[in-house]
Amino acid sequence: MSAETYRDAWGIPHLRADSVQELARAQGRVTARDRAWQLEVERHRAVGTSASFLGPGALSWDRLARRARLADTARRCQAALEEKDPETAAWIRAYVDGVNEGLSTTLTTPTTTTPTTTTPTTTTPTPATPEAPAPEFTRTGLTPGRWEPWTPLAVWLATHILFAGFPAKLWREHITTHLGPEAVALFATDGPGTAGSNGWLVSGDRTTTGHALIAGDPHRWIEDPGVYQQIHLSCPEFDVVGLAVPGIPGIAHFGHTGTVAWAITNAMSDYQDLYHERLRRTGAGVEALGPDGVWHRAARHTELIRVAGEKGTEGETVEVEVIETDRGPVIAGGPEGLDDGTPAALSLRYPPRVTADLGFGALLPLLRARRVADVDRALDAWAEPVNVVQAADTEGGLLHRVAGRVPIRPDANRLRPVPAWEPGHAWDGWHTPPRAGLTDGVAVMANQRGPATPLGIEFAPPHRADRITELLAGRERWSAADMPAIHTDTRLGSAAALLDRLTTLDGLTPEAAALRDRLLAWDRHMDADSTDAAHYAALRTAVVRRLAAHPVLAPASVPPAYPEVLQPWLALVPRVGHALEHLLRAEDLYGIDRAAAVRAALEEVAARPPAGTWGDTHRLTAWRALPDPTPTPTDGSAPAPAPGPRLSGDHDCVLCTSPVPGVTDLAARGPAARYVWDLADRSGSRWAVPHGASGVPGSPHHQDQQPLWLAGELAPVVTDFDQLTKESDV
Repeated sequence: MSAETYRDAWGIPHLRADSVQELARAQGRVTARDRAWQLEVERHRAVGTSASFLGPGALSWDRLARRARLADTARRCQAALEEKDPETAAWIRAYVDGVNEGLSTTLTTPTTTTPTTTTPTTTTPTPATPEAPAPEFTRTGLTPGRWEPWTPLAVWLATHILFAGFPAKLWREHITTHLGPEAVALFATDGPGTAGSNGWLVSGDRTTTGHALIAGDPHRWIEDPGVYQQIHLSCPEFDVVGLAVPGIPGIAHFGHTGTVAWAITNAMSDYQDLYHERLRRTGAGVEALGPDGVWHRAARHTELIRVAGEKGTEGETVEVEVIETDRGPVIAGGPEGLDDGTPAALSLRYPPRVTADLGFGALLPLLRARRVADVDRALDAWAEPVNVVQAADTEGGLLHRVAGRVPIRPDANRLRPVPAWEPGHAWDGWHTPPRAGLTDGVAVMANQRGPATPLGIEFAPPHRADRITELLAGRERWSAADMPAIHTDTRLGSAAALLDRLTTLDGLTPEAAALRDRLLAWDRHMDADSTDAAHYAALRTAVVRRLAAHPVLAPASVPPAYPEVLQPWLALVPRVGHALEHLLRAEDLYGIDRAAAVRAALEEVAARPPAGTWGDTHRLTAWRALPDPTPTPTDGSAPAPAPGPRLSGDHDCVLCTSPVPGVTDLAARGPAARYVWDLADRSGSRWAVPHGASGVPGSPHHQDQQPLWLAGELAPVVTDFDQLTKESDV
């Protein structure tokens, strides 16, 4: 035996091999079988060639990937691994070999799957058969390309380059220009581009078994195929089950080795800087003005991006100028300024570009971990994204720490873009990652201020963390089976700010008065079948739109001319929506009559109340690189995509299914997975993802976990190979 592939009832791959290298190769191969299209999309995004088959809509991303030098940074990091950590480098190469082997058969595998059906949560699904070719390859005419040893590192960079939300610095600069520096705090909240998570650790003193439990759910864009891959990796050195990122070997974020388990949330740390650059062209190329007052030669070259036309027609070829100063790559503007002629250019400084280290040296030690001390040592090598980590082992060991690399530099760097030509903005070493303990036997992490506070600027509101803490305090002992009740809690703590405003209103029409009384009696749970939640959401939307349209705020609706890929951070209405609690509770809001805005919004909704429940408009809209083709209506009207499933929850609920108040009730972000790690018995652990184990439409395991995910239920974690179905030898 070199490697064997098994499947459980949900089609989740379980791999067993004689060596670490063979196991990595098997992981790459099975990932290519299950997620070929996803891997191809991620490879192209990492090197900035996705517009070649996705069309003009992907061009702005490709420009950023090229200008930020993601692929070149990945090459540097891989080269450093080859020199300093040859075992990890060889392990990554083995994974890449497996990916290439799997991709080479993607378009020749016979079709053996059956159409997807909705599987009741009480039904045991049928184990998977070999996957059919992903139909997206046929639709685009694309052939899978070849992965290089550095490709997994490039995919990791592309996945996380916007994770720390450096464009928020552009928003702070933008709103300061319009309203002054005090506006930054008013709009400080979990921004539209950041991703978060819930996570909680319950020590053995608070469980029914006497052993710890770790549970939670990472909040990210809900993608189809999903960003997390359930997998089981077994060899003589380790046996680990967890959530892998397709395209990356091992299990980085959420894993259980049988004797130790770990999980992460986004620490909301600030570890990327933006610099305004002064550039000029010379006969020899481009120069940048440095903090020493001297013009320094910048690296410069041009690259070509091919853009597919509509319906597969031949499109244009776009030239991109790639410039890098001593601070970092220029991601916007150039010697001639931004696209609107603004005399500015922005460079991005991010740790892997500076250190040639992406933290992949932590991945193998995590798989080999036996106790929390092993996890702790492994995480000392972690780079990005910066995470809050919780871990527990079967001997009672507990860990709650920050992991990642955050530069030491002046506070101004963390707030906004700073002038590259002024001294005092250089990096000066790295912060020591903070640690924290447990309170009353529990630790809760939900992107709120906590151990990572010294490393960040903006954090999530405390509502999710406070609610999880409250729920955990409501029971003396917890079991793994109890945890989904916390995953799916829908109480909206942030509703108080708007509801409190209703209590002072008088002189309302009878309809508005009735709506006010109804909302004040509401239990504040954002349940899909709640009409009260629908009325609250409609009122919130109306208030957000009125505030954003006020003459004081409206001028900020015109964003500066930065690249399209950065514009979501600069949109006014989402900013008002996510900061509504702050804006309503501030002592003064630039003279805006907020009571009048709330009154007008209440009258508006009372006159035209929503017709249904919260779930009628709050629906899942998963991101797909290539959207499903929509049949054209027979009446000649524009096709409309089919609505996604109805959702409970809201942005500040533990069940964090995030709409964009003032823009849409649809949710593109939410729990990208749910897990419960049981340290008493790994077979007592549970998990689920929004779709399924397969990334191939039509596979029986493409969507079979969605009923579980929607209901808040979890599938069992099975690691006994005697209970699995052998699929093939690899």
